[in-house]
Amino acid sequence: MTEQPTAVLMLSLGGTIAMTGGAGGVVPTLTAEDLIAAVPGAADTGIDVQVQTFCQLPSASLRLDDLTALAALIAERTTTGDVDGVVITQGTDTIEETAYLLDLLHGGDAPIVVTGAMRNPTQAGADGPANVLAAIHTAASPTARGLGALVVFADEIHAARYVRKTHSTSGGTFRSPNAGPLGRVVEGAVRLLAYPPHRLTVPLAAVTRTPRVGLHTVTVGDDGALLAGAENLDGLVVAGFGVGHVPQLLINQLTALAATIPVVLTSRIGAGPVLEATYAFPGSESDLRQRGLIGAGFLDSYKARILLHTLLAAGADHDIIAAGFAAAGGTGEPAHWPWAQHP
Repeated sequence: MTEQPTAVLMLSLGGTIAMTGGAGGVVPTLTAEDLIAAVPGAADTGIDVQVQTFCQLPSASLRLDDLTALAALIAERTTTGDVDGVVITQGTDTIEETAYLLDLLHGGDAPIVVTGAMRNPTQAGADGPANVLAAIHTAASPTARGLGALVVFADEIHAARYVRKTHSTSGGTFRSPNAGPLGRVVEGAVRLLAYPPHRLTVPLAAVTRTPRVGLHTVTVGDDGALLAGAENLDGLVVAGFGVGHVPQLLINQLTALAATIPVVLTSRIGAGPVLEATYAFPGSESDLRQRGLIGAGFLDSYKARILLHTLLAAGADHDIIAAGFAAAGGTGEPAHWPWAQHP
């Protein structure tokens, strides 16, 4: 009997990778069919690549509802056995957020691989075709099964929970400061050098609302004026100085907010954890935690916002949110995750 080829679904969302010349600059116009047609060697992989244009937007205009609908489509196609893996092409501006949301909402084993381009197709050295080919190889690889959502860029494979965009124009923009890449695509094969310690997912069926979650980055001399109205949010992430410090002028506001909505404390640095009990001055990490703020551990502010959004969307209360951040942020036990963790 002839073995069926591995099937990969490629969903295009727009972004730089799909842009062509327009009045005054490039705009997203290329379809998924256009993108796969521009990949040298795609037809020689033996992989059955099915394509679909999900939307054609710059990634700055993607909404969380769009991404939840995308996660539902992925679940539908992967649970029926139609496809073995999924490739998402999109703009790089929000890849680190999109990938983490998909990671949280994907309970299956099929790899979800997110990629894009830093150079659009009209530029010399456009990197989109190479990134798409590496993403297809990764999505089709049995080695990548069970790893959740991944970001593949410049032949590096990154876990969605760790990866960040670190440079506004460089082709090597995606890095995982706290963990490093999981591996690389070499000669079309996935070579893993590290594995995430566990997977934590939220059942897609539990997501029943679209909460409003804010992000406030503290700065020198911050007097809290930009926090006005934050009490009308469903949740707030605060990106503090260093290991989780804020100006003393913000203490009363944050204390009052934490009494009514979940307020999560992160670091604005983007690498390293928020501490728990090293400093004790007013506005320090230990002072803020005593006032009800929830530490994000190793999660940066953008990942923390995505996690808080997802937990609130699933109806989690303050205690469940705190347990979720301890598990996902690396400061608590994965067993304390509110839902049964992925095996």
